[in-house]
Amino acid sequence: MRRHRNVKIVATLGPASSDYQMIRALCEAGADVFRLNMSHGVHDDIRARHEIIRQVEKDLGRPIGILADLQGPKLRVGTFAADGGHDLADGAAFRLDLDPTPGDARRVQLPHPEIFAALEPGATLLVNDGKIRLSVETCGADFAECTVTVGGVISNRKGVNVPDVVLPLAALSEKDRRDLEFVCELGVDWLALSFVQRAEDVTEARALAKGRAAILSKIEKPAAVKAYDEILKVSDGIMVARGDLGVELPVYSVPPIQKRLVRGARAAAKPVIVATQMLESMIENPMPTRAEVSDVATAIYEGADAVMLSAESAAGRFPVEAVATMDNVARSVEIDPTYRNVIEASRSVKRETIADGIVAAAREIAEATDIKAIACFSQSGTTVSLVARERPSVPIIALTPLIATARRLALSWGAHCVIVPEQERFKGAVISAVRAARTGGFATETDHIVVTAGVPFNVVGTTNILRVAPCDERLISKSEPG
Repeated sequence: MRRHRNVKIVATLGPASSDYQMIRALCEAGADVFRLNMSHGVHDDIRARHEIIRQVEKDLGRPIGILADLQGPKLRVGTFAADGGHDLADGAAFRLDLDPTPGDARRVQLPHPEIFAALEPGATLLVNDGKIRLSVETCGADFAECTVTVGGVISNRKGVNVPDVVLPLAALSEKDRRDLEFVCELGVDWLALSFVQRAEDVTEARALAKGRAAILSKIEKPAAVKAYDEILKVSDGIMVARGDLGVELPVYSVPPIQKRLVRGARAAAKPVIVATQMLESMIENPMPTRAEVSDVATAIYEGADAVMLSAESAAGRFPVEAVATMDNVARSVEIDPTYRNVIEASRSVKRETIADGIVAAAREIAEATDIKAIACFSQSGTTVSLVARERPSVPIIALTPLIATARRLALSWGAHCVIVPEQERFKGAVISAVRAARTGGFATETDHIVVTAGVPFNVVGTTNILRVAPCDERLISKSEPG
């Protein structure tokens, strides 16, 4: 199941994609990583989907990544005496407070004292995904008197966003802590952390994960955009959650923010997913709009490691078609000569280590000569991530003896993951790389590949050797000592 593209596809599982046949079909259509949304479904549902993914992985002989997306704190108003809620007119006064009495057209409970503690006059509150906007006039420890600047119908338990302030809230609720422990014990590969506002949110999650899963920070709040450099340093990967960003920020500011976040993650050699509302019309329709196709293509031209489907694959009527559309768009973009021009022009890397020099040399050799692939031996996946950062024009074959490493690399741009035995000699490593290249259809016996590795083997962080190898094992035996 070689992918004829470099960008990866993340597909969310849900009611429309919960059995073996559908999950296998999604993988065969192009899904590389499956997202388990912890906002929906009980632990038994999550466990069942996890088991099916691992069975599909076994049956197809291809490492599959699993991403568990933690819900994060949910800020919501209380309930109203009238079932249908109330229509708030522009310019009207409206009060939010801690009083649990059912609300009316003048007030409603906001059961989050931490919000009141952070509010200041002039702050904006967004209700129901930003459809209603409130401007804070006066506030205290248990209330906020507001003016409705954009009206609409407000009803029971609608979500509240507070874009102007950093809230004194941990990114992990008690539910998130229980979910984190459950999915780490289950054996997921990535944890997506919601409601990130500061680097400390990420380090807290990392301490709880204890190395059992990589941490991917969702950038969905203005505070996270401001603190992006610090958050990126302590994260293993990034998700650009454009839907939430588009609620809390002017929608026209999201495209340049997306570009900056993607480039930052690329420069740090950390995978970055562009997510939310990519093919939203395919929830109900078998074909996307031209605007949606252009949106997906833009993320690929920017060099994102992965693009993600949410409700399209979780609850939509055409989940397989949505994945296939992503796959087709990616293939079309990546064969466009302009794509290589854009990718190479946006390459901005500080090379400070031996490993940086090795992978840069591997790309330059591959692109200057008739090399068919770059094969990387890696214990932790770091070397593969460094090669992926270079965005080479030839395939990357990621060779590792560790299935956990291969699964995490399923999210990395261009990485074709292959499980191989542990190596003790470089000659054996070269032969394994050649066999993987030929078996995977990347090269024939008359071709050459570049092999990178670290000597001594099986030690993390020792990438220090590069070899241009013929894909004829007889030539390797004659030319390679030991």
